Amino acid sequence: MIIKNDVISVASKGFTDIFDLTSDVQAFAERNHFNEGQLLIFINGSTAAISTVEYEPGLLQDIPALLDKLIPAGQRYKHDDTWHDGNGYAHLRSTLIGTSLVVPVINGRLQLGTWQQIILLDFDNKPRTRQVILQFTGV
Repeated sequence: MIIKNDVISVASKGFTDIFDLTSDVQAFAERNHFNEGQLLIFINGSTAAISTVEYEPGLLQDIPALLDKLIPAGQRYKHDDTWHDGNGYAHLRSTLIGTSLVVPVINGRLQLGTWQQIILLDFDNKPRTRQVILQFTGV
């Protein structure tokens, strides 16, 4: 059994900025000659999320539009009353979607569907450099 770690740095504008991480994650698996196991993709922030989606222009517009309906940025949140940073909505969006994903690796390939890409969503209300942590466990 082996455990390997890596980090992907992403410069984000925030405000539901969405990034396709699939090729970087697959490159990590190929570079390390992973055969069988699980690959954890984790964002270590409470105003961002990790998920999968078909990374195409329509969904890149639909996702922010849906989140604006469910958890609007312009609304007052108790978090903002506490910290006065205006990003309560970003914390709620992150909680809704989640901060990690586990993808099986079989015969050295991520087991993603044909139209399924791994994405980082940054909801914060300012630009940030995000650190996405990758951790493979397997053989």
